[in-house]
Amino acid sequence: MKQLLQDLQKGGTTLVQAPNAVVSNESVQIATSISLVSAGTERMVVDFGKAGLINKALQQPDKVKQVLEKVQADGLITTLESVRSKLQQPVPLGYSNVGVVHDFGANVSVFKLGDRIVSNGHHADIVTVPWTLCARVPDVVDDESAAFTVVASIGLQGIRLVNPLLGECVVVTGVGLIGLLTVQMLIAQGCRVLAIDFDQSKLELARQFGAEICNPATDEDPVATGLHFSRGRGVDAVIITASTKSSDPVTQAARMSRKRGRIVLVGVTGLELNRADFYEKELTFQVSCSYGPGRYDPEYEAKGRDYPLGFVRWTEQRNFEAVLDLMASGKLDVKPLISHRFEFEDAACAYDALSNDKSVLGILLKYSTPVDERLMTRVALRATDLVFEASAAAGRVVTGFIGAGNYSSRILMPAFKRCGAVLKTVLTSGGLSGVLHGKKSGFESATTDVDDIFTDSAINSVVVATRHDSHADYVIHALQAGKHVFVEKPLCIKREQLMQIREVSASNNAMLVVGFNRRFAPQVIRIKSLLASVRDPVSFIMTVNAGAIPIDHWTQDSHVGGGRLLGEGCHFIDLLRYLAASPIATSHVVYLDNACRDSFTIQLSFENGSIGTVHYYANGHRSFPKERLEVFAAGKVIQLDNFIKMKGYGWSGFSKMNLWSQDKGQTALVNAFVSAVSISAVSPIPVNEIFEVMDVCLELADVD
Repeated sequence: MKQLLQDLQKGGTTLVQAPNAVVSNESVQIATSISLVSAGTERMVVDFGKAGLINKALQQPDKVKQVLEKVQADGLITTLESVRSKLQQPVPLGYSNVGVVHDFGANVSVFKLGDRIVSNGHHADIVTVPWTLCARVPDVVDDESAAFTVVASIGLQGIRLVNPLLGECVVVTGVGLIGLLTVQMLIAQGCRVLAIDFDQSKLELARQFGAEICNPATDEDPVATGLHFSRGRGVDAVIITASTKSSDPVTQAARMSRKRGRIVLVGVTGLELNRADFYEKELTFQVSCSYGPGRYDPEYEAKGRDYPLGFVRWTEQRNFEAVLDLMASGKLDVKPLISHRFEFEDAACAYDALSNDKSVLGILLKYSTPVDERLMTRVALRATDLVFEASAAAGRVVTGFIGAGNYSSRILMPAFKRCGAVLKTVLTSGGLSGVLHGKKSGFESATTDVDDIFTDSAINSVVVATRHDSHADYVIHALQAGKHVFVEKPLCIKREQLMQIREVSASNNAMLVVGFNRRFAPQVIRIKSLLASVRDPVSFIMTVNAGAIPIDHWTQDSHVGGGRLLGEGCHFIDLLRYLAASPIATSHVVYLDNACRDSFTIQLSFENGSIGTVHYYANGHRSFPKERLEVFAAGKVIQLDNFIKMKGYGWSGFSKMNLWSQDKGQTALVNAFVSAVSISAVSPIPVNEIFEVMDVCLELADVD
């Protein structure tokens, strides 16, 4: 497939070829025929990409605050690397797509092959989206008109929040694409509509659709016009679809509204509000969220769990259907809103028009390439050569990466490359991230077919860096294929999975390493050397200021992420197990909140008499060090803060060890793995310790 991306660092708009995304049980694969450029939203994204670093910062003061807090906690260099990595990731453009169903998942029953449907898919010739974000196009609605469905649904959701009645006076402030669609839908509902904008040509379209108009650019007073429009009573409702930094649209809306009027913000404006304007009239002000109920709810969007009709009448999908019905009845006419048409391959010209002409409305991208030429599961990222077979024969590490998320692309891929591994194939379910990060790191190819990794004889090592629930299956298959495995923590999230991995691992000579990198951090290695002379039991206190994660985040889901104890706590249990140099004898956990389970204290005792405590908290402040280790041993103390600063108290010949930048041992662990595979040495982490730590974690997390 080909997909349109926006570079947030340099501002370019490019077409990228990538493997087609995997069709999940709840998704639909669509061969695109038409997609619509959202003039307001996409212009903001493009303009942001073209802005300089200072202007980017000025546009996102909340992000600047987060960066400053990260500098305080993690150091300047680590923060700069993180910000640079974020800006280097281009973003997909588009969210209003029309095409034909080419494939669908096992749990999709509402569509069949060949159906014409709309979706919130990106600008791409093949898109794969959840079925709940699609709707069938009526026969009487052509593709060009249907392409406006999702954008129109944004305005429709604003209307639903306003809940206008027949005959009410409603103002639409800002009549760009969404505003003009909103005007038509309000008139179809029997409302009297006043359109306000600075662009006379757009106002003339609003007048054509049946609205009265007001142009502040010609010295018309919006408040006075609104009051006159409402026959002096004040308007019943205002829907703001404008995009501006000014707070004037909200202020004017309040002042022209009647007592207990309703104001809904669909667009983007300043929000410096005057309390008196709202207080005296008891006005209602609400911000609308995209296409309707279900938006940003993973249960609805990703898992395909529709809301019951009797309780949620209008979801995202049902809003799409309502818009299409208006088009079919002739009450919503989008033809006058089409200002440009471009072939998909000429999309760069479309975005030049978007940036240079502020009066553009509906820009349509047409997809003419034969469907069979769009379908692919593997994409070459550079010329193929014979280096892989030769490298494998020579004992070098030839890797296949499974997963190209933030940690994999920013930490693991560069580390394996620096350590001399040959990077061959990167596998992702979506395809795009594999191409972007694979090309940057020097992989030969990107794929969405797992067999491209497991059946490739040249690949002798597999790196697994996916969501936690998939780790065990990938590890088992890789080991059964005779490949060495480097898997990010946790190794698994179920006891049955651990038993299977143990059996497979014991039956072959492939190496298994989990990403327990903290035992390889330079400061931890120094602590280990200092403790070598201590004969008495040692006390360890590990404090983790983990920070809050929403309860509906996938890491909190016991079936997907395993929860925070399994998903992240295993790191620190392994660290203390390594420093104690003794098997864990007993373990116990106490949760701060049994319902949430993201803050807890773990108590460990070791067979050599040492004890350890892991305080893992989600309720701390960002400015406090994220990880602090304190070691009490034979009248001496070591304190390590965030893997940057370390102090010693009472140690002969040691007082401190500070680093210029944070080093949690990721590269050192990767280097140890690569070296061990290359020379057929023993594993850098004894596999019995990996299984021991996972046994303890599963028991503490109370996992069957």
